[in-house]
Amino acid sequence: MKTYFLFLFSILPLLSASAGEFGELIFHDTFDRSESQELKDEPGNNWTTSSDKTAKGHKEVDLRDGHVYIYTHAEANHATSFRQAFKFQDGTIGLRVLFEDEQDEITLNFADLELKSVWAGHLFKVTVGTQDVTLTDQKTGQMDLKIRNARNDGTITKEQEAMVASKGTSFPNTLKTNQWHTIRTTIIDNELICTINGSVVGSFQSEGFAHPTKRLLRLLVPYNAHVDDVKIWRKK
Repeated sequence: MKTYFLFLFSILPLLSASAGEFGELIFHDTFDRSESQELKDEPGNNWTTSSDKTAKGHKEVDLRDGHVYIYTHAEANHATSFRQAFKFQDGTIGLRVLFEDEQDEITLNFADLELKSVWAGHLFKVTVGTQDVTLTDQKTGQMDLKIRNARNDGTITKEQEAMVASKGTSFPNTLKTNQWHTIRTTIIDNELICTINGSVVGSFQSEGFAHPTKRLLRLLVPYNAHVDDVKIWRKK
């Protein structure tokens, strides 16, 4: 019971927060623009994509009717990565998402490419699907190079596997398809909190969340997702 009240106390400010209380709005994109062609990704506003490297250059990001449609091409070898650089220690990232199918999901992957102790800068991620939400510390878990190398060469121990398993948690949460949903992910020190449609789905505490500099947002889409109204607030 004590743990429940501590959790409730920590999230109450998020339930009643206005946009200003999330901190300084440092990025906002409504995707209300058009492309000059339809053969290659051309998202604009400093977004980059992985299509040249993972999908043989095929288009995987399409501006449509004031939002962006992200999908993974049939010839791709990796989920589409739609990327925006930013910088904060604590803050909030918000967006609206629409899924067409039950299998669809989107991952908000936070990275710092200057951190060389982890694979590809991976710090942590929030994966939202139609049935659940998963929060994962990758910096001190699966993407730590010592852990990743041990797994790849077959020397990972049971203790290491157990430690990696302890670095994340999932919460059941049902999202209807073909409807827009608002996701907000907030980092406060070592706590990661996910709010969907104004309700807190869950939170998790882990040391990797407190990494001093988050520098890159990757929106990872393995199937399809419509995204709009991306906002980044910096608290500190």
